[in-house]
Amino acid sequence: MDNPQDTKKSYQDYIDKKSPNSPIIKNCFNAFWVGGLICMIGQIINAFCKYKGLDTQIAGTIVSIILIGISAFLTGLNIFNKIGKFAGAGSLIPITGFANSIVSPAMEYKSEGYVMGVGAKMFTVAGPVLVYGISSSVLVGIIYFIFR
Repeated sequence: MDNPQDTKKSYQDYIDKKSPNSPIIKNCFNAFWVGGLICMIGQIINAFCKYKGLDTQIAGTIVSIILIGISAFLTGLNIFNKIGKFAGAGSLIPITGFANSIVSPAMEYKSEGYVMGVGAKMFTVAGPVLVYGISSSVLVGIIYFIFR
């Protein structure tokens, strides 16, 4: 009978031969420049809003709304997924990645109907982020209120 250790080692050798090596430097570079491009687009929108006379808070809100809209639209056209495949984490800058995590499940479960499909499954990815984000912010607010 074969030794289990030899079987594990030969299987691991087989996997190492068949698995492609990840080009880490190239992936990091793509994530960096795509993420920077997304941020630059946001900064251009922000500068335009300020040029038009809007204050900082309103300009930031408009930037957020536009970036969410663009991300949702590109997700609907299946372009954002291609960008994500190319750029990796660079495309997951919090606001665009969050919009993608809401729209993707909504599109996937649309065939199940608007209530039980889109409505029920829309937050499958983003739901835990919302729950723990809101819960932790409430907890921090309570601690701040107590110790201030």
